[in-house]
Amino acid sequence: MSLNLTGITLTYPDGDSRLTALDDVTLDVPRGSLTAVAGPSGSGKSSLLAVAATLITPDSGTVTVDGTVTTGLSRGELTDLRRRKIGIVFQQPNLLPSLTAAEQLQVMARIDGRSPAKARGRAMDLLDAVGLAPQAGRRPHQLSGGQRQRVNIARALMNEPTVLLVDEPTSALDHERGAAVIALLARLTYQRATATVLVTHDATHLTAVDRIAEVHDGRLGARVVSPPGLRPARSPVR
Repeated sequence: MSLNLTGITLTYPDGDSRLTALDDVTLDVPRGSLTAVAGPSGSGKSSLLAVAATLITPDSGTVTVDGTVTTGLSRGELTDLRRRKIGIVFQQPNLLPSLTAAEQLQVMARIDGRSPAKARGRAMDLLDAVGLAPQAGRRPHQLSGGQRQRVNIARALMNEPTVLLVDEPTSALDHERGAAVIALLARLTYQRATATVLVTHDATHLTAVDRIAEVHDGRLGARVVSPPGLRPARSPVR
């Protein structure tokens, strides 16, 4: 198991009281599987992703990433864990305007202390995997929206994470380009054996995932809905 959330409760201040964003949520995501977290706006999807990414500490419950329980880790230790184990694909690519597609990826490896030669080789391998090797020398303004999102995905995979967390990757894309991005995420999940969580509100892309975890008012549904025709879920979600 690469990602495990157990009994997660998260609240925020709301005047004189507190608003519950997540209410006793438990989610298991095995390596090599793609789980979509779906639900209406304000249901707690983004909060769940932030907790899984160790960007927010929950009020209670535990987050385990590739066997490491994050409870009690210092800020520096959490930063190191994210750098080594967690890839995050944000809703907007936020690519650096002055860097080429290859350089966007190489920066991540340099932060991790890898040699420039190894960083360049891995960046090119990943750009090839997402179908962008010919565009390696282009800067963001020379790429389409779908291509920028693919660079974003490749960048998240640069340090070989075991967990991949993806936030609404199709929100700025049309249906065809959005479907292509979801299909790419599914393929990379299986090829690179990541435990992938995809937060989305777009039900049209859910047939590409292994499982759908439905969130309503901060609570995870009692079961995981598996789209028809897909292989069964590999582990239960409670």
